[in-house]
Parts: sequence; structure tokens; C-alpha cells
Amino acid sequence: MRVLIACEFSGIVRRAFAARGHDAWSCDLLPAEDRSNKHLVGDVRNYLNDGWDLLMVAHPPCTRLCNSGVRWLKVPPPGRTAEEMWRELDEGADLFSACWNAPIPRIAVENPVMHRYAKERIRNYQPPAQTVQPWWFGDPFFKATSFYLKGLPPLVPTKRLIPPKPGTPEHRAWSRVHRAPPGPDRWKERSRTFPGIAEAMADQWGSLRP
Repeated sequence: MRVLIACEFSGIVRRAFAARGHDAWSCDLLPAEDRSNKHLVGDVRNYLNDGWDLLMVAHPPCTRLCNSGVRWLKVPPPGRTAEEMWRELDEGADLFSACWNAPIPRIAVENPVMHRYAKERIRNYQPPAQTVQPWWFGDPFFKATSFYLKGLPPLVPTKRLIPPKPGTPEHRAWSRVHRAPPGPDRWKERSRTFPGIAEAMADQWGSLRP
């Protein structure tokens, strides 16, 4: 299959599909960390009509779309205006809509559960098909990940781990994605797809017949 992994600079999902023989490309505004020549630098909307069989949108900008960010629309953070918040919401919804309605038969978009203002702006909006955790696929982390799916089945867990009890050092270690200190690279670390989930995508979605 020809596979486009959008909003990915790490190459984690791209490499998982490529390892199984697919013509996999990643695309992001940033260059690829692994310097792969199978990476497109630019706006993914410029490449959606290039004959892909599967589109996986790994981590589109979601700050203004997700439930946790709805409060900023009414009370903006220091130094920002309500007009800026609503403009960023419109921009995020437009990108999601373009990917969700792309002329590609199989589409998966990773995004948190959205608030109603975001849903109203998404063309042909449908609720997420599933929400998974990295520890369902062998990675010892807590981080709920929702998938909006079109033409694809929900992922089946591959290697469920046993979560540690709250309050233990292990539980804190599993929660380190959420406990990461503020900083310029925090968003980059939070946007990486966990290897176990990437392998499950490539195994389960990559094995589907045209």
C-alpha cells in the first residue's frame, strides 16, 4: 500500500509500515529526525490527492480542539486574546476536516475527544471509534489516545501489561508523559507515537486487502 503518515517528524509509524513492505511516507512542517528521504516537509493538505491507500494523521495540532482546551476560548491564557484562540480553533478544525474528508479510502486520525465548538466546525464529523492506552500494546505508559477511523477497524490490543497501583514509584514512572515539566520541547515528546501502537497499526491495518 501507499501510506502517508501526516504530522509525524519522528518516523516511528512510517518505519513500522515500511518494515512490512509498504511504500510509506511521513509528512510534517518539521524535517524528519531520521533524515529519511521518504519524508515530505510541508502542509499535508498539499499531498492529500496523490493517490494514497491509507492516511494516518499521527498528531495534528489539537490544543484548541480538545475538551481540556475549551476553557481558553472564554478566558485566554496570559498574553493571548480570545480572537487568537478562536482563530487557532478554526485553523485546527480546517486541518482535521481536510484530512478526514480526503479522497483516501482508509483514514485514521489521532486526536483527543473534542468539545462541541470543534465538532461544529468539522465537516462530516463522526465520534472517535476507540480510545486506547500504550500499555495495551506493551509500552509502560499512561496516555489515552483516541482514533477517528474511516474504512479501518479498531486496533486490537496486542500485549496488555498490568498497570501499577496509584501512588507507587512505578505508577509515577508510567505517568511521566503527563508529569513532564514545561519547556520548548514538551510538545514534541508528547506527540511521539508509542512503538507498540505503531507496530499494531502496521500489522493490523497494513494487512488489510485493497
